[in-house]
Amino acid sequence: MKIISVTELAIPDVKVIRYGRFGDHRGYFTESFRKSDFFNPAKLPFMKGLEFLQVNESYSKANTVRGLHYQCNPFMGKLVRTIRGHMVDIVLDIRRGSPTFGKAILYDMPDDPGRDYNEWIWVPPGFAHGNYYKTESQIEYFCTGEYSPGCEAGISPLSADIDWALCDPSLKKEYDSIVKTTSLITDKDRDGFTLESWLADERSDNFIYGKC
Repeated sequence: MKIISVTELAIPDVKVIRYGRFGDHRGYFTESFRKSDFFNPAKLPFMKGLEFLQVNESYSKANTVRGLHYQCNPFMGKLVRTIRGHMVDIVLDIRRGSPTFGKAILYDMPDDPGRDYNEWIWVPPGFAHGNYYKTESQIEYFCTGEYSPGCEAGISPLSADIDWALCDPSLKKEYDSIVKTTSLITDKDRDGFTLESWLADERSDNFIYGKC
């Protein structure tokens, strides 16, 4: 696997891993994952001690909004990439005591077969995760925990107490336009916690900065 770069986003625990594609007149070939690279402490030290236990694939129509989801018992970190289409990833810090608690970031992740790279975004445990889709899209994500019914919850993407100050203004404007008008969002997601109601829930005690 050709890892080109690892970039910290505005919330430093969230990383973007760029990996190479090898193209010619036919198209391209790439290794999108190799265990010995991902779990090599010299290359990706933030993956130390982790393993992937579940792989999910999701298809979404244009203007779909998903999230913002998280899980404990077991915690679930997610490694996410766009296979085709155009996803914008949403990551929200829900760790009590974190200097970026309540802050969200947006990261633009279009698929472009003509590029000589693609990207993963690493969303560690302790963050709520979601996405919105600018076009019909398909994504894949590796999870460090298996899905555990009854141990997952979500912050509403419409919650008024999310701090979006770290986001690119153009992406935030686009997100606002989609999330306020789309019908492609579940009632469960729309009616999720606010940050205030999440802090009042005893399950939030599982998400402590430095311990997730």
